[in-house]
Amino acid sequence: MMNFRQRMGWIGVGLYLLASAAAFYYVFEINETYNKLALEHIQQHPKEPQEGATWTHSLKVRLLSLPFWLWTIIFLIPYLQMFLFLYSCTRADPKTVGYCIIPICLAVICNRHQTFVKASNQISRLQLIDT
Repeated sequence: MMNFRQRMGWIGVGLYLLASAAAFYYVFEINETYNKLALEHIQQHPKEPQEGATWTHSLKVRLLSLPFWLWTIIFLIPYLQMFLFLYSCTRADPKTVGYCIIPICLAVICNRHQTFVKASNQISRLQLIDT
């Protein structure tokens, strides 16, 4: 039987996936402004900045010239982190919620490593007593 937190976790996962599908559809199919700016950037690639260009236009031109893999990394890491956090809320054990998030995962791994080193040092300090 699922508890309230798990139900809310599944609802959150569903809404998150629905919102991300709508955002992807908007970005790749509907948004004409982005398409127009991308076409302008491809058709006229000025070697020197125009004198009448504002800083926002020059920023848009520079951002549009970034490679696709960089845009993918910039948006994919936070997207996956949020998805994994919502997915971890669906687990039955509340102590494991949030272990999928990279900073928390690294902290847990480092803490386990320090605990293991401390335990091995304590074992090596013990002296064997012959009786």
